[in-house]
Amino acid sequence: MLDTASLIKLLAQPQKIVITTHHKPDGDAMGSSLGLYNYLIQQGHHVKVITPTDYPEFLFWLPGNGEVIIFTENEKESADLIAAADIIFCLDFNALNRINEMGELVGESNAVKVMIDHHLEPQDFDDYRYWDINACATAQLIYTFITEELKNKKLVNKDVATCLYTGIMTDSKSFSLPNTTSAVHRIIADLIDAGTVNWHIYDQVYNNSSENRLRFLGICLSEKLEVLHEFNTAIITATKEDLEKYEVITGDTEGIVNYALSITGIKLAAFIVERTDKVKLSLRSKGEFPANDICKKYFNGGGHRNAAGGASTGSLEQVVNQFKSILPEYKKLLIQ
Repeated sequence: MLDTASLIKLLAQPQKIVITTHHKPDGDAMGSSLGLYNYLIQQGHHVKVITPTDYPEFLFWLPGNGEVIIFTENEKESADLIAAADIIFCLDFNALNRINEMGELVGESNAVKVMIDHHLEPQDFDDYRYWDINACATAQLIYTFITEELKNKKLVNKDVATCLYTGIMTDSKSFSLPNTTSAVHRIIADLIDAGTVNWHIYDQVYNNSSENRLRFLGICLSEKLEVLHEFNTAIITATKEDLEKYEVITGDTEGIVNYALSITGIKLAAFIVERTDKVKLSLRSKGEFPANDICKKYFNGGGHRNAAGGASTGSLEQVVNQFKSILPEYKKLLIQ
C-alpha cells in the first residue's frame, strides 16, 4: 500500500489523472469528483473526470462539469484515458462493480489507484486508501485529504469549495444527519470563507425541478404511498409506465424516499421502482435501524446504516411482497 509521502511525491510532477465515481452519480459523487478536479488542475496535472453513466441535470452547473466524460456515451475515449492514466482516483465507491463496465478497465490498469470513500467493507483493489465510514460525505474526505494529508488548503478556491459544499450538503440531507458533526460545520465555514455561495447551491440543487418531476412526485405521494403502521414502515412504488408517462429522467426520483420517511412514527422507508432491466430499491431509516443490512442480505446491495440501495430481477410485485415479508424479522427494531 502506497503511503502519503510517496503519493505527495508522485503528485509533485504533472501526471495523467483520471477521476471516476459510482454509476448514476449523486451530489456527493459529482461534488467530490469535480472538487478534486478543480484542485488538481491548479497544479498542472492533465485531469479527466469519467462517470460510468449519466447523472442529474441539476448538477450540470458545477464548476468543471463541461469537461466530464460519460463512459456510456464515449467508451473508446474513456478506455484510452484509463489505459494511459498514471493515477486513477476512485471516489465515493469501494468496489469495482460499482462502476459497471469500467470496473474491468480500471482493475486492469497499471495506474496507481487511490480510493477516497466512506462506505463499509472496501474491496482490496487500491494502492492508496483514504477511507472513513464516519465521514458524512466523500466530499468531506476530499477536503481533509487536500488540507490535512496534502497540506494544500491554499488551493481550496471558490470552484473547489463550491463542489465540495454541494457534496456535503446533499449527502448529509442538508446537514440533518447524525454524522454532521461540529467538525463538518467547521469545514462548511471554511468553504464559505473560500467563496462558495451556500444559498445559491441550495437553490440550484433543490429548487430546480421540471413540471413533470413535480407531477410525478404528486402521483407517488397521492396514489403510490403505502403505510404499514404495524412495522412503522412506508413504501412508495413506481412502474415503468409511471416513468414513461411523466418522462422521468436521471435525478427525478432522487429524494422521493425521504418523503415517506418524513411521516410521523416511520422508522423505515422504501422507494421501489421498476426499471427496464431490474427493480431498484432505495431504503432510508432513522436511528439505529440497519437499512443496509436488508439491502445486503436480500437485494444484492448495501450502503450506509440509514441510507442504502439494492436491486432485484424479480417483478415489481414480487419485490414489494418480498420486502414486506422481511419486515417481521426486523419488527422488534422497528417498533421499539
